[in-house]
Amino acid sequence: MVDLKGQYEKIKDQVDQSVLNVIESSAFINGPEVHAFQEELEAYLDVKHVIPCANGTDALQIAMMGLGLKPGDEVITADFTFAATVEVIALLQLTPVLVDVEKDSFNIDPEAIKKAITPKTKAIVPVHLFGQCANMDAILEIANEHNLYVIEDNAQAIGASYTFADGTVKKAGGIGHIASTSFFPSKNLGCYGDGGAIFTNDDDLAHTIRGIVNHGMYKRYHHDVVGVNSRLDSIQATILRAKLPHLDRYNAARQNAARKYNAAFYGNDKIITPQISKSCENPICAGCNCHVFHQYTLRILDADRDALVQHLNDNGIPCGVYYPIPLHSQKAYTDERYNEADFPVTNQLVKEVISLPMHTELDDGQIDFITKTVLDFVNGRIFLESRIKNQESGVRSK
Repeated sequence: MVDLKGQYEKIKDQVDQSVLNVIESSAFINGPEVHAFQEELEAYLDVKHVIPCANGTDALQIAMMGLGLKPGDEVITADFTFAATVEVIALLQLTPVLVDVEKDSFNIDPEAIKKAITPKTKAIVPVHLFGQCANMDAILEIANEHNLYVIEDNAQAIGASYTFADGTVKKAGGIGHIASTSFFPSKNLGCYGDGGAIFTNDDDLAHTIRGIVNHGMYKRYHHDVVGVNSRLDSIQATILRAKLPHLDRYNAARQNAARKYNAAFYGNDKIITPQISKSCENPICAGCNCHVFHQYTLRILDADRDALVQHLNDNGIPCGVYYPIPLHSQKAYTDERYNEADFPVTNQLVKEVISLPMHTELDDGQIDFITKTVLDFVNGRIFLESRIKNQESGVRSK
């Protein structure tokens, strides 16, 4: 699904030397490399404050802690996403409120958000799924009307941009009150272990967050707030520093691969390719960065998606189903408040979606092989060939 080794080979000398420099300095925790990466990422995202931490899940939890959310407060988020988003809500004894998503973008549905708001609602967590921002115009309007926090889950969309209705453009993660991201190795900007960060333009909130990530300390052994131990180590920071200048190029390579996938699947009525935001004037996302394709996710219609997964695996092609079970159906998050009729899109998507290999090192030969293998299956050639072989085998046995 990702070629981390191929990507590493192109920046090997810089990465290797940077890591050796950290080891020689022995400044492993909160060293100069962490602070330098923080400043460089602030400049890239055009946000006032980046606070690095240990991983993306911690980042989201710490963001909620910084906002002072209390047990019982309701937090609305998408049903169709990875469990970490709802996991931290539950860990903090907040009340997760799952809502449906849009069929075209896979992102949280603003109309579903409106219906879910109660007097206990305190925050909305839009997940910028698969590399494309949620409808932030609508979400911010809802949040402003109801005095709610907006916490962006930006683990899959770093480097993406969002164009507002008035033409203003902002980077994902710099739109809401606060945002979180993950630097897991497979992310668009990934380190070689775990890592994460919190972003905000709020000075007071940033100050609170900096204490939380470090045991609640601003001065050693003076614990002013309840905190956690969540820090990005210097080796991961130096790797991220080496990769950050290449992020736009990495995302452009993903967009280029997506265009080639789209061209190969164009016109096939059994395949729905990723849909780009309605605010994007270019249907193949050339140069606007509204979609950075953390995943390239198809919807398969009138064909056996699970059989396609097996067919791709049989041909040595990795693929993924993100996500096979809605969060509202997960044992840990079932709730009598949920009604299946409230999740028609999510319940449909989990049966249809399949993600193909997507990374910076995909070449034309690989894309041709992947797309041909998919098309052979959905167009029935594999089924017909199997049927013919079975018939021939039956004739020979007689």
